[in-house]
Amino acid sequence: MVKNLRNLFMMVVLVGIAGSAAAQSGDISPERKQAIDSLALEKVRDLSKYISIIGNKKTAYSEASRVMDRAEELFSPGAEMGVSSLNRKEVNYYKVRQYFERLMALNYDRVSIEWYDIHYISDLERQPDGKYVGVVTIYQRFEGVSEDGMRYKDTTKKDITIYVDRKKTQIAGRTVEFWDVLLGDIKVTETGA
Repeated sequence: MVKNLRNLFMMVVLVGIAGSAAAQSGDISPERKQAIDSLALEKVRDLSKYISIIGNKKTAYSEASRVMDRAEELFSPGAEMGVSSLNRKEVNYYKVRQYFERLMALNYDRVSIEWYDIHYISDLERQPDGKYVGVVTIYQRFEGVSEDGMRYKDTTKKDITIYVDRKKTQIAGRTVEFWDVLLGDIKVTETGA
């Protein structure tokens, strides 16, 4: 409930920032861009929290399932997430829900996943269809420990595609336009110890 109110508040802020001339031309003003950037980074941080909850072996299945549903809402349709390992060269890509289910089923007794150094590496660029696309980079520290003490650790650099698109909604009987942010594919760019 609190999360929904916060998202509604951010949406209203984005609507309030949108000037009518800028909205008609499709340009993003510096103020609106700053609000969009904040929303994009907030969604990436939310995903980081969701991944930690889903991967945590102490999370009940019902709670993990609820969190997977919430996490899926952050993504554009068809988005994929990359998975790498120090034990193989290739990167495997999975649809978002499949990635979460595989994460929950990892054969470790304890899993710790931490995202850090989250930042934009490319500015938003307007596409021919009017959407904007950018890239956020994160570093993920993963550690899995099995009951017999076996430990696997790696650090992965990942690029997250960000899609920004104009949407319409009804608020108090009025149709208002706002900019929405969705996450796209998450690509692995490097994996190390």
